[in-house]
Amino acid sequence: MIDLRSDTVTKPTPEMLKAMTEAEVGDDVFGEDPTVNAFEEKMADLFGTEAGLFVPSGTMCNQLCLNVLTSPGDEVIIDELGHVFNYETGAAAHLSSIQLRPLKGVNGKLTKELIESAIRPQNDWDPHTRVIALENTTNKGGGAWYSKEELLEISNLADKHGIFVHLDGARIWNAMTASGVEPEFFGSVSDTISICFSKGLGAPVGSMMLASRDQIKKARRMRKMFGGGMRQIGLLAAAADFAVKNHHPLLERDHQNAKLFAGAVSRNPSFSINLKTVFTNIVLFDVVAADVEKVLDEFKNRGIGMVQFGANTIRATFHFQISDEDLEEILNVTETISFS
Repeated sequence: MIDLRSDTVTKPTPEMLKAMTEAEVGDDVFGEDPTVNAFEEKMADLFGTEAGLFVPSGTMCNQLCLNVLTSPGDEVIIDELGHVFNYETGAAAHLSSIQLRPLKGVNGKLTKELIESAIRPQNDWDPHTRVIALENTTNKGGGAWYSKEELLEISNLADKHGIFVHLDGARIWNAMTASGVEPEFFGSVSDTISICFSKGLGAPVGSMMLASRDQIKKARRMRKMFGGGMRQIGLLAAAADFAVKNHHPLLERDHQNAKLFAGAVSRNPSFSINLKTVFTNIVLFDVVAADVEKVLDEFKNRGIGMVQFGANTIRATFHFQISDEDLEEILNVTETISFS
């Protein structure tokens, strides 16, 4: 099957597996894995933060970031389409005793004006606004990304009100590819960052929290409490490092393929799509001539996997293991599939 369900479905390449088997390892709970230690320092330097912490998943990474930035009873402002709000099983309330305040932005993105209107006064009876959580790129927002100007405005607003900015950068590599924004800029406008290696970059496992040394020290203990203390994780860090070095440059092709696919979608009267909302490697389109389940089954019968992403919406996500031959087949099927 040609798998467009997610950019998490990629398999390690032989070269990546070789890098894993050659990694020097130690016990990370004791802080003795040289490969992960070096990789954490490398990513912190790249994004302009003081330190990094390798973790098993993006969800754990986001929750560690929120945990170190808040106290019980605090509130986090987030777009209603945000991953932390939709796909992390209510973890913020359960793990950190904080609540999320979802706002209706555009394509999963918040604006300075929208955020400012939601910042609460410091009354005893109010939850205290403590964090602005941004997602870059946006998942349910179709891969939209923030510009430098937008992030600066939000960062300055946070400074004005004495609150923190958390950047969920699960697909920050796609954001950098599309926007041209340099990685160290994100460290200058965020207090914590979550970056992922197992989506577009194609590593099998892993995300990293980037923050100050004090926040990382606290998060390291919380990682253990959450069950994320690991041992010889240099194997996984080596895969992630290989992905950063070798697969980041491939993301531009994913974006181009997504636009080509969106064009094919637009030429099929069974579907509806706004081509202006194809920002990176994610394509969201609506079904107008049948129900979603029937459409997905027909694509699957034709050898292409996608996922439902709303009552009438389908998501297709491109990644580096979609070959030129795969793309040709995807475009052909998409243009010719019929539900009349």
